[in-house]
Amino acid sequence: MTARESMSTRLLELEREDLLSFINAALACTGQDEFYGDATGQALSIGFFHAYVLGNYRRLYAHCLAAGINDFNRTKIIFNLLTTPAGVPAQQREQEGRLIAAALPELPPPRVYRLLEALVDRRVNNRRTRRIVADYLAGRRDPQLHALKYRRRIAKIAAHFHLRLQPEESAVLFNVKRLRRYQTPLFETFRRAHYEKRAVYELPYTVAEGLAARHKIPRETFLRGIAPRLTTRERLRLQSSAAALGVAAVAETDLSRHSLTRLAIYFLSLSLRERTAQFEALDAAMQRAAQQIVRHPSAKLGRVALVADNSYSSRGSGQKRKRPLALALAAHYLLGAAASELTTHWTWPIASLAELRPRGHTDLATPILNALALRPELLIVVSDGYDNDPPGGAAEVVRVFRERLDPKGAVSLIHLSPSYDAGSYMVKSIHPAMHSLGIRDVEGIPTLLTFVRFAAGSANLHELQDYLQARAHDLLAAKDHLR
Repeated sequence: MTARESMSTRLLELEREDLLSFINAALACTGQDEFYGDATGQALSIGFFHAYVLGNYRRLYAHCLAAGINDFNRTKIIFNLLTTPAGVPAQQREQEGRLIAAALPELPPPRVYRLLEALVDRRVNNRRTRRIVADYLAGRRDPQLHALKYRRRIAKIAAHFHLRLQPEESAVLFNVKRLRRYQTPLFETFRRAHYEKRAVYELPYTVAEGLAARHKIPRETFLRGIAPRLTTRERLRLQSSAAALGVAAVAETDLSRHSLTRLAIYFLSLSLRERTAQFEALDAAMQRAAQQIVRHPSAKLGRVALVADNSYSSRGSGQKRKRPLALALAAHYLLGAAASELTTHWTWPIASLAELRPRGHTDLATPILNALALRPELLIVVSDGYDNDPPGGAAEVVRVFRERLDPKGAVSLIHLSPSYDAGSYMVKSIHPAMHSLGIRDVEGIPTLLTFVRFAAGSANLHELQDYLQARAHDLLAAKDHLR
C-alpha cells in the first residue's frame, strides 16, 4: 500500500469514527443534568459535536434524523439545518426539507413548538422553512386541541411565518373574546370556560388546568371532575398526587396502554408498600409491554446475561430521576421476553424487584464475572460505566476474558449507557473490547443491537453511509405512505 493509499484509508476510518461517535452521543445525551455532570457541560459538549458534524458531514448529518437518535438531538439537527442554509445546493436543501418534514411528526408536539419558536427568535423565515412549518401545522392530528394547549407559541409562530389561519382558530389564538360564539365545539367550550366553572370539566386536562386555577377550584375537586377527560399518560402521571388527595377516580386501571420504559419509571416512583401491593399487576403489564417490543422474530435472542447497575449513581439527577435504574429494570423485562434464556445480575443483589432502589458503590466486576461464568452467547451491561469498587475492576475482567478465555469473541460483549460523558464527547466506556452504545429508552434496544457491527468496527464507512441512507429512505417512505 502506497503512502497516499494509506492516508486515504486512515481518513475514511476517521470519518467513520466521527460519525459513529456522534450517533452514539446523540443516542444518550439529552442536555440535562446527569449524576456525574451538569446540564451546562452537557449542552456545550453536544453543541460542539453537532457543529463539527454539521460542518464536515452535512448530508450524513441530515440522515442521522432517521438513525434512531433521541428527540433532543433530532430537534437540534433540524434547528441547525434550517438555520444554516447558505451555500447548500438546491437539491440537497430539498432532500433536507423532506427529511425534516418526515421527522417533525415523530417528535412530541411540545418539543416541535419549542423548536419552531426558537426559529422565530432566530428570525428564520425563508421559503423552505415556511413550507415545512405550514405542512406540519396542516398535518396535525388534533389541530383544535393544539391551538388551545400551545396558544402562545402557535400565535407567535403563525404571526412570524405569515400563516393563513381559519377565522375561528385566529380568534382563539389572538383574542378569544373576538367572537361571541364559535362553531367549533372545543373552541366554544373554551370560550364558555372563561365564565362558567362547569365548562372547565368539558375541556382536556392540560387546557382546563389553567382555567381551574383562574376560577380557584380546589385541586381535589378539579381532579374528580376532570378524571373522565384524562389521557392514559396524564392518568399515570397524576397517580401519586391524586392518591395523596384521596381522589380515587384518577386511578389507572389499564396499564397495558403504556410503554415499557414509562412503566418502569412509574414503578420506581412508588413507595415499597405501593410496589408490593401492586406488584402482580405491574409485573404483568411490563411483561406484556416487553412482548410487544420483541414481536418480530429478528428481535429474538439466544442465551443472554444481563448485568444491571443499581448502585447509587443509578438514581440519576433531578431532571432524570431514577431513569438509569428504570432503564436497567426495563432491560430486564425486555431481554426476558427476547432471550431463550436470561440471567440477571444486579450490582447489589435483591430479594425481589419490589425492593429495587439505588444503593452503594458501583461494583461491575463481580456481576460481570458471575455472568461470564455461565458462558452466555451475549452479555449486556446496563450502567453509566463509572466502575469504582474497585476502580477499573470491570475493565480488567473484560480484558482478561477477551484476551485469555475468549480470544475468538464467541461471547458478544455490549455496554448500554444511559449517561453521556461531556468531557470525552461519548458515553463512558468500560473497556474497548466491550462495545459501548448510548440508550435513552429500552424500546430502542433491538435497533441498537443491529448497530453493534458498526460500533465493533466490522463495517467500513461506505457500509455506514449505506445504512444511514437506507434509514433515511425508510423515513421518507413512511411519510409518503401516511399521505
